[in-house]
Amino acid sequence: MNGAPMKTVLFVCLHGAAKSVLAAADFERLARALAEGVDLCGQRPRRVTRDDVAGAWRVVTFGCALEELGAGAPVERWDDVPAVSDDFRKARAAIEARVGRLLDELS
Repeated sequence: MNGAPMKTVLFVCLHGAAKSVLAAADFERLARALAEGVDLCGQRPRRVTRDDVAGAWRVVTFGCALEELGAGAPVERWDDVPAVSDDFRKARAAIEARVGRLLDELS
């Protein structure tokens, strides 16, 4: 990704408090090994907007749909990731594996 334009991956979950936060953190950690310029400092969960979707290279959702925000980036639904509250380790492992695959697509 050296010299390539930065691509945005938008992680969205129903409450914005667990799966999307873990996915963004894993994405940042794994991407840091591949590229410079990845920074999530100061990022907080917030309501996703039409502009967020339009500006993303890829959108990953966990148990929620974004049809009301219109077309934009391709959407991947990771609905089968276990609930963090049910089994944190399983959820984390599933997210990390998928984030790794997503990063492979970027590189």
